[in-house]
Amino acid sequence: MITFTKRNLLVFFRDRTAVFFSLLSSLIIVGLYVLFLGDTWASDFEGFAHVKQLMDNWVMAGLLSVTTVTTTMGAFGIMVGDRAEKISKDFYVSPTHRRDLALGYVLSAAIVGFALSIVTLIAAEIYIGARGGELLSTSALCKLLLLILAADLANTAMIFFITSFFESNNAFSTASTIIGTLIGFVTGIYLPIGVLPDGVQWIVRLFPTSHAAALMRQTMMEAPMAQSFEGVPVSQTQQVEEMLGVHFWFGEKELTGGMNLLVLFGFGILFFALAAANLSRKKRV
Repeated sequence: MITFTKRNLLVFFRDRTAVFFSLLSSLIIVGLYVLFLGDTWASDFEGFAHVKQLMDNWVMAGLLSVTTVTTTMGAFGIMVGDRAEKISKDFYVSPTHRRDLALGYVLSAAIVGFALSIVTLIAAEIYIGARGGELLSTSALCKLLLLILAADLANTAMIFFITSFFESNNAFSTASTIIGTLIGFVTGIYLPIGVLPDGVQWIVRLFPTSHAAALMRQTMMEAPMAQSFEGVPVSQTQQVEEMLGVHFWFGEKELTGGMNLLVLFGFGILFFALAAANLSRKKRV
């Protein structure tokens, strides 16, 4: 399994185009924020201090959550490509068990997702620092790295399930384009969740990656919120946090960070089980 994982990593990182398109959705989000959306969002909170720093950390936290999806999907393109080109048949007649092959694809995708998310985090901190914002403290950085790992594992399971249905590169490319286009909306990044219609807000709250985004926002925005909300009534700060998707509410119930993690891991386990069941069904057929 380890050897097969190394093979997948080499195949992925040798294809610079695949690496670029894995990060394309993240680059689009940054471009939209820098060129169009940043000043618009900042103007909505003119009464708060350090609002640019607040919004910079908000969008970068969402960016990290999206990266754990798009990069793992790019890595799973190797699995789809092996099927489409019938390379997988060569693996099936080898002494390697099919379970080890599947785990090799999953492990390599998780490594790719985590590695490129770290690169994105470094770029995000450079951007925030260049804009005059404060960098994350050591404790916040360590917490964020653990959250990135948790989001990466959960999203790897989700993308594993999605890609288990694809047998052709064209179908996979189409799905990747659709997911890359929609991911910014269903995680409340292009538009804050508070300005979306009620039905769409429910979709955002139920989407597992949105909970990863909320956790990362709570970590990255903790210091900026303390500065921006100093002297502001608690009721008003809660409204802002709810609108920005820092905390999710279901009716009168606010989800804690532990609940966000529970949702994230719960969906991760569910998707992994569904993917395993789907692959087992295909093997029997």
